[in-house]
Amino acid sequence: MTTPPAPQTLPVAVIGAGPAGLMAAEQLAGAGYKVAVFESMPSAARKFLRAGVGGMNITHAEGYEQFLPRYREAEPCLRPAIDAFTPDELRGWIHALGVETFVGTSGRVFPREMKAAPLLRAWLHRLREQGITLHTRHRWVGLQQDEQGLCWQLDTPHGVQELRFGGVVLALGGGSWPQLGSTGNWCDLLGDVGVEINPLQASNCGFELPWSDYIRERFAGTPLKNVGLGLTTADGQQERQTGECIVSAYGVEGSLVYALSAPLRELTQQTPDKARLLLDWLPHNSEAEIVDKLQQARKGMSSSNLLQKKLKLPSIANALLRECCPDLVMSDHRALARALKAMPLPTVTGTRPLSEAISSAGGVRFTAVDEQLMLRALPGVFVAGEMLDWEAPTGGYLLTACFATGRLAGRGLANWLALRGE
Repeated sequence: MTTPPAPQTLPVAVIGAGPAGLMAAEQLAGAGYKVAVFESMPSAARKFLRAGVGGMNITHAEGYEQFLPRYREAEPCLRPAIDAFTPDELRGWIHALGVETFVGTSGRVFPREMKAAPLLRAWLHRLREQGITLHTRHRWVGLQQDEQGLCWQLDTPHGVQELRFGGVVLALGGGSWPQLGSTGNWCDLLGDVGVEINPLQASNCGFELPWSDYIRERFAGTPLKNVGLGLTTADGQQERQTGECIVSAYGVEGSLVYALSAPLRELTQQTPDKARLLLDWLPHNSEAEIVDKLQQARKGMSSSNLLQKKLKLPSIANALLRECCPDLVMSDHRALARALKAMPLPTVTGTRPLSEAISSAGGVRFTAVDEQLMLRALPGVFVAGEMLDWEAPTGGYLLTACFATGRLAGRGLANWLALRGE
């Protein structure tokens, strides 16, 4: 599968061998086209494999009308692709590869073996049987347009080659985890030929907070479990999530933070002085219930013991109360309960670098593509996956949209070729 292609016109190309690209290739091969897949890395789907190291979260089993709003502003643009390949249909597709799935307690869907590698091996085997060829270490580096059409330049182990295709699906990922292939270098290549692109930004990322030396030195790496985080968005809306996060040396990270990364990032850019998270230590208890428990404490109990024995809170709760609410009178049970339900963390100073993020926001604007995801500026060129301008929290939403847009782009190119009689 790694034999370099001859420098000649090939019918159809997919550039990028992640989930979106491989799904597009599968659709094209199923429509009867000879497909060549080009990948810059030494092997396919490296980010997909890396994401599956700790447990491959493939999609989510929540109700469909709860699932779609996870894509926020991009929901109307992504909905046609996901309607055509729903989370249930994605699970069925995985089962057809001989890989069973199950729903975890959080509603997340995992392969039975909790790993990405068996799924990818089975998929690549099926793609080979469909006649798809994979050319690794082939990096797209240039695009020229002449009277014959588009000429694609790829840097290969045999030097730079110039190739022409009947049609192309681009699935090069966003800008996160560049060491695994998603460098975002395509932004300049497409921008130079008139494609409208929003700058790539970190999504599902950590945020920087100015902790004191005491918090950094004593509590960095401490998980906060079964807590809530909330914020007021730039347009005055309230957003709140519950789950787990981690106090890190630079600030906060973890799935609960990632779920709020879009509105929190927007706050840091639009109203930085208001970019604050409110921490709810006891999201399943009301203020009145907390007050009742606090009043059961014996006289003279220290604040640390009070929080640990009566509310089952870890020692970091007392430390953060003193740092974040320095004027709080701990003996005032009602004030303490209010602070525990809405502790204002230090003002966020920024996101962590894009290279550290799990995914990226920004990319090709949906106004730059048609309903089949073909670039309006480049007929016959389609885009899929994280190259498009959308974002979603972790929990299976990212992969679901990558698979769905890859499927739509592959089918779109097949339809475009058929209409042209190719």
